[in-house]
Amino acid sequence: MNPVHFVGAGPGDPELLTLKAARLLAQADLVLYAGSLVPQAVLEVCPPGVRKVSSAGLDLEAQVALMARAVRAGEKVVRLHTGDPSLFGAIQEQRQLLAKAGVGSEVVPGVTAALAAAAAAGQELTLPQVSQTVIITRLSGRTPVPEKERLAALARHQATLCLYLSAGMAARAREALLEGYPPQTPVIIAYRVGWPDQKLVRTDLDSLEAAVKEHRIKRQAVFLVGRALAGEELRSFSKLYDPAFSHGWRRSETEPET
Repeated sequence: MNPVHFVGAGPGDPELLTLKAARLLAQADLVLYAGSLVPQAVLEVCPPGVRKVSSAGLDLEAQVALMARAVRAGEKVVRLHTGDPSLFGAIQEQRQLLAKAGVGSEVVPGVTAALAAAAAAGQELTLPQVSQTVIITRLSGRTPVPEKERLAALARHQATLCLYLSAGMAARAREALLEGYPPQTPVIIAYRVGWPDQKLVRTDLDSLEAAVKEHRIKRQAVFLVGRALAGEELRSFSKLYDPAFSHGWRRSETEPET
């Protein structure tokens, strides 16, 4: 039997699909995709006649039953998730139930929204002596977050933070983040990054709630937070290409020849 392929669709731009993802979609008989979160432009990679089924109205058992039946019928199945399946993708429970049904599965990574947002904004998330850590998290909502991972506690690290699934709770996010970050900490609000109506809003933490309201952003946004987004002059902080820094492949300008 063919395995079910859990494929990351990326943030929305079909050109950000991996070559493997595009190949699997082009060969698929059934594509079970994440409802309105996957744009039609991505689904256009699929061949004519492929069955495209939105998972929005299906519970876990119904999704697994649909995929298992298709695999047993000899079909090639792609379970298409937004971004990267390993982040807030809910794939583990699907794979476990498929395994119990005797159906194998494989995972194909995709570009996650935070990285697509950083690229669209021309930003590096990790800068020497500023931030060498990236935290990816979400606010607690209908899906709870472990107490030790409360946003306020994570904010105290003042690392670069990528906040998912929280656009509709901007006031709560601002309040929690201010327990660790200064009010003037840079924030990038990335709305539907990779889609035709993509919007990037630069603001600061103190103005986060107001900016979300002004631009009428309620969902499908990721917040990037941290000093690394400030755009300050940092040439002196980086060592890799510093003329005075030597490594295994390059001698520094001040190092004597041997």
